[in-house]
Amino acid sequence: MKVMGFSELVLVRPRFADVLSREETVAMASGAADILVRARIVDTLDQALLGVHHACATAMTPRDFGPPTLAPRPCFETLVSRAVSQGLKVAFVFGSERFGMSNEEVWRCHTCLSIPTQAGYGSLNLAQAVQLIAYEWRQALGSYPVEPRTRAPRPATADQVQGALAHWEQALVHLGFLDPAAPRKLMPRLQYLIQRAALAEEEIHILRGIAREILKR
Repeated sequence: MKVMGFSELVLVRPRFADVLSREETVAMASGAADILVRARIVDTLDQALLGVHHACATAMTPRDFGPPTLAPRPCFETLVSRAVSQGLKVAFVFGSERFGMSNEEVWRCHTCLSIPTQAGYGSLNLAQAVQLIAYEWRQALGSYPVEPRTRAPRPATADQVQGALAHWEQALVHLGFLDPAAPRKLMPRLQYLIQRAALAEEEIHILRGIAREILKR
């Protein structure tokens, strides 16, 4: 069984006593070695939940009675505000890969989380469930900013657009596609198209390069 808080991993009676140092564990935790260093192994769920204010079970509510069942996103919308304002320690309890969680373990928790899936396809393996819950909790806390990998393009200026249009007008006349005596609003329409596209400087250079090659032939 796994119990995950804000930034701590607790394992309850794992199959392997050396699970935190096994080669497969270290490989799967690539980039999260700090979590493994702080991880704890305990004998009981009560020990794992020591100091926890609100525990969320990732299992269905037992049929007779039990904690309320909620989807992660609406549950976290209210839970995260309480956790931040009141300093609550929140834990997410995951059952074993083969057997899930027992009724007694679910009753120990305050909320049941049910990941919405299409009817008939509700079975998720442990890794998928952990990843989805962790993602939803992170989003509720405030998502990380996405860092761009490329620099933002420089938008073309109005004079650059007009220069490209003039160049294309020459090329289209040269091709015989544009009749200067009956232009039929072709150039204004092309200007509107370019303005809607919000071209970058590099793209203007490409268009002018094409026009230049047309005029050579």
